[in-house]
Amino acid sequence: MTHSALPRERLYHELQRPGGQVSLARAALYLAQEDYPHLAVDDYLAMLDRMAATLRQRLPADLYPLKVIRAINDYLFGDLNFRGNSIDYYDPRNSFLNDVLERRVGIPITLSLVYLELAQRIDFPMAGVSLPGHFLIRPTVAGMTVFVDPFHQGEIMFEHDCRDRIKQMFGDSARLEPHHLAPVAPSAFLVRMLTNLKLIYLQNRDVPKALDAINRILLIAPEAVGEWRDRGLIHYQQGLLVQAQLDLERYLYQHPNAPDAFEIRQVIEQIERVQDEP
Repeated sequence: MTHSALPRERLYHELQRPGGQVSLARAALYLAQEDYPHLAVDDYLAMLDRMAATLRQRLPADLYPLKVIRAINDYLFGDLNFRGNSIDYYDPRNSFLNDVLERRVGIPITLSLVYLELAQRIDFPMAGVSLPGHFLIRPTVAGMTVFVDPFHQGEIMFEHDCRDRIKQMFGDSARLEPHHLAPVAPSAFLVRMLTNLKLIYLQNRDVPKALDAINRILLIAPEAVGEWRDRGLIHYQQGLLVQAQLDLERYLYQHPNAPDAFEIRQVIEQIERVQDEP
């Protein structure tokens, strides 16, 4: 059994719980255990418990949602000085919950995770929002449509702000779709965390860790067909032709009309030619 097998098994079992019972923090710490084999998951969960206990003492008597958000912001970004790591955004440590809790810096999704865990512990319902290119959170209070940006010190945003943010990032033709603002399920939350890591590792040319990230994405979401393609292409570059062909054929079976289907078929044909050589 490899060092990563046990954390992966724990992650898988955590995600088998009914949706409302999945601990995102615990699952995220299982992700981190592959890079930090001696990480004590319960110690970091206890740290979040202590933070929430302090926060609870600072809540206003009137628990109006915007006042609760202000109290969380004051504590998390004022007292504890959590902040977005805009200087070294692509440092892998920004994607590991244990590092974020210790260093108090992170990227949008991990800072959102800390915020969500505190909100959950003070019984303030919130959910993640997977905006393209950015991650936000929102209260799930009936009749309330506001968004919180933990990367920018808990900035309060409205739907038109989200629309403007997308246009700033992707151009005036970019559109905000209703599903962009929908609450994110735990599995999708973790896949986005792993996708960030995968892209960082590929950028750093750390192929083994990129493959590990892809394998964990497929463990969580085997329907993520693009990951079969990406893993197949990495295997092809490594000369692992049998594995590459299996992954790429599975990709085309699931997505026969993909925009890159012609190029992927060419790769498969090249693999077959090499395998047929004496």
